[in-house]
Amino acid sequence: MNKLVTLKENKTLTLGFWIYIMTDLVLFAALFATYAVLHSHTNGGPMASELFKLPVVLLETVILLTSSFFAGLAYLSAKQQQASQAFMWLFITGLLGLSFLALEINEFVQLANEGLTVTTSAFGSAFFTLVGTHGLHITAGLIWLSAILVYLFKRGLNDKIFNRILLFTIFWHFLDIVWIFIFSFVYLMGVIS
Repeated sequence: MNKLVTLKENKTLTLGFWIYIMTDLVLFAALFATYAVLHSHTNGGPMASELFKLPVVLLETVILLTSSFFAGLAYLSAKQQQASQAFMWLFITGLLGLSFLALEINEFVQLANEGLTVTTSAFGSAFFTLVGTHGLHITAGLIWLSAILVYLFKRGLNDKIFNRILLFTIFWHFLDIVWIFIFSFVYLMGVIS
């Protein structure tokens, strides 16, 4: 009976998680659409081609994609009941996620110093809203990951934590996909135009 209840809870949690991912997809689609409309409205302020430093953004991209690789390794280790391996891969995922976030915050500070803020122009508003929302999702993911690491350290690997590792990994991969679109659509197109 207890196993059946756990299975039902996991199915409900998983369904709720996928509904959340779909709403996030709609959110990011709306933010991308907004950026597409407003990216050229600089109001005399700096333009993307003048501001974006592709090597830094490429480094952010490599770090985030690498973190996703390690999240995948964590899931595979958990699936094979290797708790210490899963913990190590998740920890590395977290370190890389923090590195990505630090680079993104540093980029925001540099952009503000160069004259681009949320209030500078419609471009600035759309840019900071889109990229900042992704950064907030990374932050939420890191908080979630911290909770998973604490649980895994204290209680070890069980069905409940395995399901959470799976859902976290899907979430982290989703954020990577969103970042690939941000990198391509915002940064690359911004430098090219």
